[in-house]
Amino acid sequence: MAGTGPRPAGPDPARQPERTYLAWRRTVLAATAVALLAGRLAIREPATPARLLVAAAVLGGWLAILLASSRRIGAMRTRAPEAARWSVRVTTLVAVGYAVLGMALVAAGWAGG
Repeated sequence: MAGTGPRPAGPDPARQPERTYLAWRRTVLAATAVALLAGRLAIREPATPARLLVAAAVLGGWLAILLASSRRIGAMRTRAPEAARWSVRVTTLVAVGYAVLGMALVAAGWAGG
């Protein structure tokens, strides 16, 4: 009889949605840490318009990742992941934006003591 033998060793495919859900939660947690650290650098004294603009960009990126994650998790629950395909693109763009912003902060000397 087919299907009565031992199961092959490896990851359980039934757990894939749970792993994906946890991965998106970790992404939001990492984005929160990055946003807090970059925001702290951006709003140090003196508060200039450029620093406030950087803080707003960091907050906007964090909100974009939070929204994308929520949409993706909601789409997984309704078993329609194609409805939130853009979430990976948004998260990638924000991550690249954070990297560029971080380099700009270091180049501008805002990250120094």
